[in-house]
Amino acid sequence: MDIGTFELLKTEGNARRGTFMTAHGLVQTPVFQNVGTQGAIKGAVDAFDLKELGCQVELSNTYHLHVRPGDQIIKQMGGLHKFMRWDGPMLTDSGGFQVFSLATLRKIKEEGVYFHSHVDGRKIFMGPEESMRIQSNLGSDIAMAFDECIENPAPREYVKASIDRTTRWLVRCKNELSRLNSLPDTVNPNQMLFGINQGGTYDDLRIEHMQEIAKLDLPGYAIGGLAVGESTEIMYHILDAVLPHAPSNKPRYLMGVGTPSNIIEGVARGIDFFDCVMPTRNARHGHLFTWNGIMNIQNAKYQTDDRPIEEGCQCPTCRRFSRAYLRHLLKSGEMLSQRLLVMHNLWFYNHLMEEIRKHLDDGTFAAFRGEYSDKIGKRI
Repeated sequence: MDIGTFELLKTEGNARRGTFMTAHGLVQTPVFQNVGTQGAIKGAVDAFDLKELGCQVELSNTYHLHVRPGDQIIKQMGGLHKFMRWDGPMLTDSGGFQVFSLATLRKIKEEGVYFHSHVDGRKIFMGPEESMRIQSNLGSDIAMAFDECIENPAPREYVKASIDRTTRWLVRCKNELSRLNSLPDTVNPNQMLFGINQGGTYDDLRIEHMQEIAKLDLPGYAIGGLAVGESTEIMYHILDAVLPHAPSNKPRYLMGVGTPSNIIEGVARGIDFFDCVMPTRNARHGHLFTWNGIMNIQNAKYQTDDRPIEEGCQCPTCRRFSRAYLRHLLKSGEMLSQRLLVMHNLWFYNHLMEEIRKHLDDGTFAAFRGEYSDKIGKRI
């Protein structure tokens, strides 16, 4: 199978079961990408752990790795796969979202964005070409286009001007990545570009932008600028409006989303790729995902509870440790608590995707959605 081939194996309603080929292997979709921002999962989880936890795609951050240790250093070390010892598929985001989140430190112009490093305050410029060059040095399998992530809600005129500029930037990204992939010393000559759909909460602008970027015939398309403050209902509404206009023969990636319930609902609407810091961030504060809902391990009732987080869970944490011990570690500020709790949540997310794929294969996804979409989002 050629790199960049997306094969649709089955559909159920709008939900899609497929495979996507990358230079580092075949991805079974729908898939949740595990977020290793700086080349590591927060919570002392390494690339070998990720394999054990069922991770298919690792996601790292262009901006953070550019600032530290520097993408040139990573290139010198043979690329990010080799640097962090991850041999599976990898996606890098473009740095666009960090520019959005560093709003007070930035200035957006046609050529790109001027902003100050959050580490040492030094001035940084990033535009489409710079983002592609950094991602090329990292050598990921999927490079995300450099875009502007727009706040919700934002004035219509601003959103319109912004998506037009994001489209112009996307053309520049495509041209630059083609050039970089042809260089003799490029880390991953099979690096692919995914475009990003923006348009705030305006249905017509979302649709117009998707139709425009679809003309570029890229290997994949993402929906960006959601899960940044708007309600879940609005997010689902935007997906319902825009996805019929996304190319059906390419993977669709909902960026930065979300809860297990969001994922089930996203799959039901036709999304193939997801990513979110939620499983790791929540774990570090003791909020754990289970098939019966969300558990707060800090609750006093777990003080002498010798059961695992979830009966029957095969994650390394549940196979070995009790709720009482995990609660004690977290309350004591022990670093081990972070590692063990993060491992459980990542296992849960990766195996949630496995269950979703299995139910799509069996034609029983609608029943699975009916049983679990609400249930796994409730607090125990």
